[in-house]
Amino acid sequence: MYDFEYFAPTKVAFGRGSEGKLCPLLKEQGCKKVLLHYGGGSAERSGLLAVVRAALKEAGCGWIELGGVQPNPRLSLVYEGIELCKNEDVDFILAVGGGSVIDSAKAIGYGLTNGGDVWDFYDGTRKPSACAPVGVVLTIAAAGSEMSNSSVITKEGKGGGLKRSCNSNYARPKFAVMNPERTMTLPDYQTACGCTDILMHTMERYFTSGGNMGITDAIAEGLMRTVIANARILARNPKDYAARAEVMWAGALSHNGLTGCGNDGGDWAVHGIEHELGGLYDVAHGAGLAAVWTAWAKYVYKDCLKRFYLFAVQVMGVRPSGTREELALKGIEAFGEFLRDIGMPTTLTELGVNPTGEEYRKMAQLCAATGGGKKGSAKVLFADDIERILRNAK
Repeated sequence: MYDFEYFAPTKVAFGRGSEGKLCPLLKEQGCKKVLLHYGGGSAERSGLLAVVRAALKEAGCGWIELGGVQPNPRLSLVYEGIELCKNEDVDFILAVGGGSVIDSAKAIGYGLTNGGDVWDFYDGTRKPSACAPVGVVLTIAAAGSEMSNSSVITKEGKGGGLKRSCNSNYARPKFAVMNPERTMTLPDYQTACGCTDILMHTMERYFTSGGNMGITDAIAEGLMRTVIANARILARNPKDYAARAEVMWAGALSHNGLTGCGNDGGDWAVHGIEHELGGLYDVAHGAGLAAVWTAWAKYVYKDCLKRFYLFAVQVMGVRPSGTREELALKGIEAFGEFLRDIGMPTTLTELGVNPTGEEYRKMAQLCAATGGGKKGSAKVLFADDIERILRNAK
């Protein structure tokens, strides 16, 4: 195992009617002027924004609003939000939505409290030294951004964008209001994408060649089993509250650092590859992860055989009969079957993208460059390896 620091300062209000706790949570922050940040029309149509506005009024907060956050949130809207907050003396940002809205809110928070171009923090040329406080009213169980230190933003450009992340404890939300009922109106595809993203956050930390802790493994394996079981329930019955609750809480725990305590920091190659896909093709994040995972797993498993064996037996329920390599491959196939069961793509073709040879090379090179020329822990991957994985995922 490795030494570690664990930091999870977010206060969580979880369960039915948890929006009713928003007013006291805002009062605890002592905020005077709030940016209410959200995505499309669903939060308005559902009545959630009306509830949030009433809480802001009851808490004595002034507020301004900025909607329009898209999946793979755009840098241009972040810039707009930064200027709006500066002009209006905003001292708190309230994100109402899922991971995209929360990530956009964090980026605005960075831009509000640090000089220069906020994109510097995402392309790795600078590190933030502060972030305006962020609170969350969660509507989608997926990204785990409601408790994480992570934010992912896409910079628009000709021929596709650049999708990059910034990780800093300054951006961990002050509170998260989490009502599983708010996720019941999501389309089935979006629910499945969310479950996939939750799983991948834990799997990126699980498939490593560095040290591990038994207790962390047990937590990670239990979380993965729970999400797989409840994703299958939600594919049949999207209104199942208990399954929604299990998935929503798993989403927060999967990305707040808990499932990585004592390991080497995680692999993150699949996320890195998806970021290039998402930047180029603007695909749903969970679906992009699903489309490349099997090709990645089959490329790296021999270098991380013990972990893939444990995954097969402890998570996918493969009967422990045969060699470790045989069992590892059965586990990979079983997870692919699960993805198909919940309607996720397992190839780029199923995802609906068909890269050219030049695009394969460009994505691989950009992905490797974000890690200083290499990616991964289960198996260290260079640009040529990443290109092979992408081509194998076709």
